[in-house]
Order: sequence, then C-alpha cells, then structure tokens
Amino acid sequence: MRQATSALPLAKPAEGERSDWQTLRKLLPYLVRYRWRVALALGFLVLAKLANVSVPVLLKHLVDALDLRPGDVRALAVVPIGLLLAYAGLRLSTSMFTELRELVFAKVSFGASKQIALEVFGHLHALSLRFHLERQTGGLSRDIERGTRALQSLVSYSLYTIAPTLLEVALVLGVLGWRFDAGYVWITLTALAVYVAYTVSVTEWRSRFRREMNELDSRAHSRAIDALLNYETVKYFNAEAFEAQRYDVGLESFRRAQVRAQTTLSMLNTGQQLIIATSLVAMLWRATAGVVEGRLTLGDLVMVNAFLIQLYIPLNFLGVLYREVKQSLTDLDRMFALLEREREVADPPGAPALRVSQGVIRFEDVHFGYEPARTILHGVSFEVPAGKTVAVVGASGAGKSTLARLLYRFYDVGAGRITIDGQDIRQVTQASLRQAIGIVPQDTVLFNDSVGYNIGYGRSGATEAQVEAAARAAHIHDFIAATPKGYQTMVGERGLKLSGGEKQRVAIARTLLKNPPVMIFDEATSALDSANERAIQAELKSAALGKTALVIAHRLSTIADAHEIVVLDAGRVVERGNHEALLATQGRYAAMWALQQANAEGLADDPADNPAGNADSNPVVTPSNRPANAAPLRHGH
Repeated sequence: MRQATSALPLAKPAEGERSDWQTLRKLLPYLVRYRWRVALALGFLVLAKLANVSVPVLLKHLVDALDLRPGDVRALAVVPIGLLLAYAGLRLSTSMFTELRELVFAKVSFGASKQIALEVFGHLHALSLRFHLERQTGGLSRDIERGTRALQSLVSYSLYTIAPTLLEVALVLGVLGWRFDAGYVWITLTALAVYVAYTVSVTEWRSRFRREMNELDSRAHSRAIDALLNYETVKYFNAEAFEAQRYDVGLESFRRAQVRAQTTLSMLNTGQQLIIATSLVAMLWRATAGVVEGRLTLGDLVMVNAFLIQLYIPLNFLGVLYREVKQSLTDLDRMFALLEREREVADPPGAPALRVSQGVIRFEDVHFGYEPARTILHGVSFEVPAGKTVAVVGASGAGKSTLARLLYRFYDVGAGRITIDGQDIRQVTQASLRQAIGIVPQDTVLFNDSVGYNIGYGRSGATEAQVEAAARAAHIHDFIAATPKGYQTMVGERGLKLSGGEKQRVAIARTLLKNPPVMIFDEATSALDSANERAIQAELKSAALGKTALVIAHRLSTIADAHEIVVLDAGRVVERGNHEALLATQGRYAAMWALQQANAEGLADDPADNPAGNADSNPVVTPSNRPANAAPLRHGH
C-alpha cells in the first residue's frame, strides 16, 4: 500500500560542519588568477567612497554660502556655481567609479563561479559508481545550482561590499571627530558595536533554519525529479495522486521551514531598525543643540544629517549583507562538500597509461563484495586469451555483471587482481583502461539528444559516414532512415522515445564505432527479437573478430561457439570449458542448456508461463530475453 510519509531526519555531514573561515579560505585559489583585476577594482572602490563622503562636506559649504538674511544685498551676487558643479561632479564620480568597479570585477566573480562549477562537474564524474547509485539527481543538481549562485554572491559581497562599508564608516567617523567632537564618534561606535553583536548572534541562531530549509528544498526537488524520470512507472500504477501527495509532503515541510526562517528574519530586522533609530535620534539631538547654542552652523547640521543618512544606509545593508553571506556560506559549503568527496576508485600517483599489445585478460583469485558483510565473488579465476571470446553464464545474482564492472574499474577488487597483458588495472590510469574497452550494457541509457549524437558518442570526432556505417552494422540504419528527421531524430530523456531493442542497437552501434581492442557484451541482445538477434549476433562476432571479448549471457544459444564458457554459481566458478565439453560433463551447464532448449521448443510463445521458469528453478530464462517478435520496432511509445 502506497503511503506518503513525512520527511526523513535531515542528513548530517559526514565530516562535520566546516567553519565559515575555512569556506572563505577555499575561495582564495579561485581569486588568485584574477589578482590584478581585484586590485584595480579595489582602487575604484576607494575612489567611489572618497567621492561619496565628500558630498556632505560640499553640501555644508553650499548651505552656509546660501545662509543669508532676507534683503541682504549679497543675495544677488552670491550664486555658488562652482559648488553646484562640484556637487554634481562628485555625485557622478561616485556612480562612475562604482560601475567601473562592478565592470572590472564581473570577470572575477563569473570566472571563479565557472571554474568551481566545472571542477565539481568533473569531480562528480570521477566519483565511483557506488556514489552515483546512492545519489539523488534532483537534490544534487539543486546543491550545485545554489552553490554556484552563492559563490558569485559571496565573492562579490565579501570583497566589494563589506570592505566599502567599513571604509565609509571609518571616513565618516574621522570627519565627525575632526570637525566636531568625539561625542558623535562614541555614539556611532556604540551603536555599531551593539548592531554588529545583535546581528551576528541572531544570524548565527538563524543559520540552522537556513540549513534545514536547503535540505528540505533539495529533498522535495529530488522527489519531483524522480517522479518525472519514472513517468511511465507512475502511469503504470495510477500513482499520479500518490506522487502529487508525496511531493506535497515535501513542499509542506519546506513551507514550514520558510515560515520559520521568515519569522526570525523579521525579528532580526526589527531589532536592527531599533538600534539604528536610537543612534540617529541621539546624533540629531546633539547636532540640533549645537545649532541652537551657536556652536554649529546650519550647514553643519545639514552635513551631520547627510552623514547620518550615509551611515544609516550601509549599516542597514550590513545586516542584510551578513545574512546573505551566512546563507551563501551555507549553500556553498554543500557544493564544497561534493568537491571534497573522496574518490573510492582513484589512479595512483604517476600511474602510466595501459599498453594493450595482445589484450589478454586474467582474473586472478578475485574476491569482491559491494558491502563488507556480503561477498559477491569468491576467488574467481579465469583467462580471456588474446583475440578469443570467453562467455560467463549463471543464475541471476551469481556475479556475472560484477565481473564487467570490475574490469571497467567502476569498483576495485577486494582481493586478488585483474590484469590486461600482465598489467594490474589498478596500477594504470582509468582513462586509458576505459579507452581500451568497449561495452554494450544490458540496460542502455541514452542522452536526450539526436540518435546520431548518441551513436557518435562512441568516438569523438567521428564523421557522418562512420556513424552511418556503425548504424548499418548494428542493423538500425533502416529504422533511422525511415524517421522524418533521420539521424537528427531526438531520442528523449534516457532514450524513452525508442523501444528497448532500438536503444540496445544504438548502444551496439556506438561500441562498434569506438572499435576498442577489448569488448564486453553484457546481455547485448537481450532486448531484441529472435530474427534481429541472429542478424546482430553475426555482426557482433564479426566486430569481435581478432579482439578479446568477454560475453555475459543468459541465452546460452548466443554463446555456444565461445572459446571458453565459465559457469558461475553464487560467485564461484563451478564449471569451465567449451560448449561440447560442458555438455559432455552433464553438469550445471548441461542442465541449463536442456532447460532452455525445452522452453524454446515447447513454450516459445510465452516461456514465462512455465512454472519452472522462475528465478530459482530456471535462473537463465527471464522476461528480458523472451522472444519479442510480436512487438514491431517503433519510433516512440
């Protein structure tokens, strides 16, 4: 029974939370390459703030120059054109230097953001298959999106907003202390100290709400993406309402977290405004009293008021800034955590490239388990001679596909070793290893692009003629040519517009295009009907001619002419030899062969109807290898 449950407990960081200073320090390497631009932008920053602080001083002289009694004969003569022009020039200079600063710094923030996003993308592809089997695509994409945006905000805020605010406060306090008395400075410093202490303490308290909100947002987004990726399954089980309810549970949790965050934000803003308003009243009262007593001119009062406004704006923004910086640090920390995720499978320092001369593959006493408590392979040893084809058969769960994953080095063996031409594959670069191996997987996943692009993915820079030749060899050219857009036909998300057989032939075509010295066929024809399977088997044999090939199969008829057949049972090699020798021994392979032949002769229409055709009694006959000649090839569902 489907039931939309509430959100699970929030995940805790594996390595503990990183401090804000540690996160900031990690940004420095991304800024070093732009150090001259950073210095130039800082220069424009100082000029902009000097011009901005000079405006109230000029305004004072302008007001004092116009402070005349009615009827004063100087009224007609006193027109401070120079001061008015200087005032306009300072205002323009402030804006001009600010825009120049932003223009110069744009390449820094956007360039650093691009660099780290690219590093995260590359690092995620370098992580092990285990990580990608456990990850949630929606939440992962959300973390990268928020982290990239946060990096741009954080770099800009920390270097070009905090620094100018502090500089402006220092300049204003210097002018007030020099022109008037220390009372103005002490009022401002006291208010600033209280303001900063209040902002920091409340924002630190609010940070946990932001982290919770991020986690819930990622979780809700993951559920939505998961449901969309599994659109057909949702339809099969009439689960639209259930998925909507499940998504609603995540959105409701996110909404409650948003409300909590907004409530605490309003509390923070109210306290900040109260502190600022109190300091403004105290400063204005002191200046007004000075004018009444004759110690200050009217221009002094205007200047103090203008300074207060200039202090009020950056102080008010400083609170917003600190909140944004904290939120950006929280968002950025998750992306840095992805970048620091340890690679389970890594190249040793200075690892050489794999050199394939003959292509001899050896599994030497290989032990492996996906989990420490559950071993899959127990001392598997066999050899695939150069230019020969060796097949591996056995029940589901026997470890056949695990051999392919280990050879491709998606995982490292727990004990023993795998060699190609005597080279331990753990001691060579993964790039060179995978360049030497081509694989046709059982479950083919395609990019949401054209069919031509997906075939051409097998070899970078392949010509259209080469792509078409590979498609012809895989017996899919006629189908592609019959579509309105030909090789530009879009295959949809994960290739959903194609049938299983069509997707598998695209996979075969791109592997044929790659033309590597070592080939792996993991149930390469399981989604094909009998007629197409026979045709493509001939092409696969031709493609494997002179190459070292490891074939993983359920249908024994497809591997009867293999150089050697290895029979696995519960992760152990129980039989090995060629087809005739294994039949003569009357062992496990012979029993599997007899069972499949009986099914092929008596139950060809629907072998799944055979009561013996379950996973226990008939491990080699599955729905995936049923004849599908009743289902014609189609473009889309």
